Amino acid sequence: MTSGHAVVVFGAYGHTGRFVVAELLGRGFTPILSGRDAGRLEALAAEHGGLGVRPATVDDPDALDRALAGADAVVNCAGPFAVTAAPLIEAALRAKVPYVDVAAEIEANLDTFAHFADRAKAAGTVVVPAMAFFGGLGDLLVTAAMGDWETADEAHVAYGLSGWHPTAGTLAAGTVSRERRDGRRVVFGDGRIQYREDTAPTLEWTFPEPMGPRSVIGEFTMADVVTVPSHLAIPEVRTYMTVEAARELADPDSPAPAAVDAHGRSAQTFLVDVVVRSGGEERRAVATGRDIYAVSAPLAVEALRHVLTGRTRTVGVASAGAVFDAPAFLRDLAPHITVEITG
Repeated sequence: MTSGHAVVVFGAYGHTGRFVVAELLGRGFTPILSGRDAGRLEALAAEHGGLGVRPATVDDPDALDRALAGADAVVNCAGPFAVTAAPLIEAALRAKVPYVDVAAEIEANLDTFAHFADRAKAAGTVVVPAMAFFGGLGDLLVTAAMGDWETADEAHVAYGLSGWHPTAGTLAAGTVSRERRDGRRVVFGDGRIQYREDTAPTLEWTFPEPMGPRSVIGEFTMADVVTVPSHLAIPEVRTYMTVEAARELADPDSPAPAAVDAHGRSAQTFLVDVVVRSGGEERRAVATGRDIYAVSAPLAVEALRHVLTGRTRTVGVASAGAVFDAPAFLRDLAPHITVEITG
């Protein structure tokens, strides 16, 4: 539990935002609901018995300042983050409060590191981008698997999703990202982001049981290629996605996630398999859980809890593995995520 820290949730009525609001309430925080649609904010506030509502749009700095006034932190759940991240970070810097987001957009996360690293550090403010299933979890797992290694030759993050019914926010963010990179795909190799026009390969990946060997899209690049290299000396970072999940994501007729329990979670399950190699040695970390959108809420809220209680290693713009003690943070995610580290 917490001492009632007030946290502004921007995009509170979105799919992931709703999970974040519920998680904050469950941990004793005081959520303040924000976003552009006042009617939807009021409706969500009523669902929870009355919460503070502060409508704002990202093109109105004064409204953002009013939204953050007196708050202890802000979490941005509103994509596309290429549009929302910078204005919210600017507002957080003006308010001198920590900022966390759940951005999975590679370019938006690159922008955050490039444009705000110096200013956030000078202000003594913590800015944590990609604190979600994609970007944050993979970074924590790679960092924990590294252990006492200072460098590694390569890191692989394989996503074993039982399926992927994307939200409207995911689809909108994907459209923005594809437009920004002119339809090219992204890889991280030789210590840098690279853009390619060829087709990503289909490979076989042997996940731990019970998943076992599966066909995956190789170089299905996610935000881990931003978060991991931001603080770890690993020149090759590769991410993979099970073929079935990738197909569902690309299918225009895929339905949105459907709730199957009282918490609003879908039936989707995941297994994230991380392999880090250095010389002839290999280390591994495996995480399992349910619903990639719902599980982003405990990731983001746990980050807020660590930041607001002083359990951080640095200031400025920093990924999860850099700002938090990765093994301890992963333990704190139980029972939402089960983690095993070997080697």
